[in-house]
Amino acid sequence: MAIHTLNPATGKKLRTYREHSPRQCELAVARAQRAFAAWRRTSLGRRTARLRALARELHRQRADFAALATAEMGKPVTQALAEVEKCALGCQFFADHGAAWLADERPAGAPAHRYVTCQPLGVLLAIMPWNFPFWQIYRVAAPALLGGNTVLLKHAANVTGCALLIEASFRRAGFPPGVFQALVVGPEQASALVSHPGVAAVTFTGSTATGKKIAALAGAALKKGVFELGGSDPYLVLADADLALAAEACAAARLYNNGQSCVAAKRLIVVESVRAEFEALLVARLAARRSGDPRAATADLGPLARADLRDRLHAQVRQSVRCGAKLLLGGRVPAGPGFFYPPTVLTGVRPGMAAYDDETFGPVAVVISAPDEAAAVRLANDTPYGLGAAVFTRDRRRGEHIAREQLECGNAFVNEFVRSHPALPFGGVKQSGHGRELGAFGLREFVNCKTVSVG
Repeated sequence: MAIHTLNPATGKKLRTYREHSPRQCELAVARAQRAFAAWRRTSLGRRTARLRALARELHRQRADFAALATAEMGKPVTQALAEVEKCALGCQFFADHGAAWLADERPAGAPAHRYVTCQPLGVLLAIMPWNFPFWQIYRVAAPALLGGNTVLLKHAANVTGCALLIEASFRRAGFPPGVFQALVVGPEQASALVSHPGVAAVTFTGSTATGKKIAALAGAALKKGVFELGGSDPYLVLADADLALAAEACAAARLYNNGQSCVAAKRLIVVESVRAEFEALLVARLAARRSGDPRAATADLGPLARADLRDRLHAQVRQSVRCGAKLLLGGRVPAGPGFFYPPTVLTGVRPGMAAYDDETFGPVAVVISAPDEAAAVRLANDTPYGLGAAVFTRDRRRGEHIAREQLECGNAFVNEFVRSHPALPFGGVKQSGHGRELGAFGLREFVNCKTVSVG
């Protein structure tokens, strides 16, 4: 079968790719297993050197990488460049710090003749989404490869070109054949790979519905898995917040990556006493954002990645308005080519509305009124998701207490919008998944922490 990629800014076809056959997938797994046998014996110093070479390769090719992401999924080119630079930073970071996290350790209180060593698991299958077509992959692959594993990538179909470019970057950085491979396959073959006896572990980033299916397959085979799933991140604006700061941060967090981020500011929960003022500031900032050709450095907002994503988002907005929500900005599908959608603000959003109950994946800001701080926290946690959250208040100590003790999520920020960093664990709770990426926690997800005793 064939996979077609489209330019979401124009709706026109970019390229056609032929899917790998089941036989080709079998051969890829076998190559990954053979490569693992040698790669796990490669010294940590040499594995680290390959990561440093990969970081240099990403710096060198950043313009080509960014242009392809912009063409295939519509990311504004300035943001695409920043994504590639973050990938290089992540590879360099694990090269700098990973060895210390993988070193043999004798925990406090352990007998003198016993210690813990970190050993690789084997072939890791990474099933990845399109919205951050490079960062999602390198943040998984860098620590997994440093730990001695090999990686098979099943990327989203609409960024197939990005997947193949990523594979080439590992080759150019000097990684041995078979250590990192991209497979061009559909959902059926991906499911078969999850169950394949040659695959030792699975990592998945994407929707909660698909994540549950992948997790069920992995669980049936007793395979380790890390799942970073959907999110409906609440951003709390308290009565004493710096409203200009909050509005700017919420606008940036809502529109970044064309609003297609798992940790975007999806539900803005505002204490009623400052709601009207905050809404005015938010609408002004969103209205000032420039939408257009994502190749232009002046574009703040590009198209959604696919037509069906825009259709679903618009249906969520229309359903919410029919149920009583009020449009303060946007909410209309623009004429012309491509899958563009304008910055949109809904207020008066309540349970039973799609904008309240479901994750909105696009440039739609949802304002929910709360009578006071306690109610704002309850509303924030009134969701099946638990990926990220933020709270805005001039009282930093109170904000820290809310973030640390009260918000049910994996990433809680005070007076800034949620984003990942290579040093810190990233992941969620509840229906947002389990396991962690990045940092020492992420590095150790796909190693066997083995106890050794020498009597």
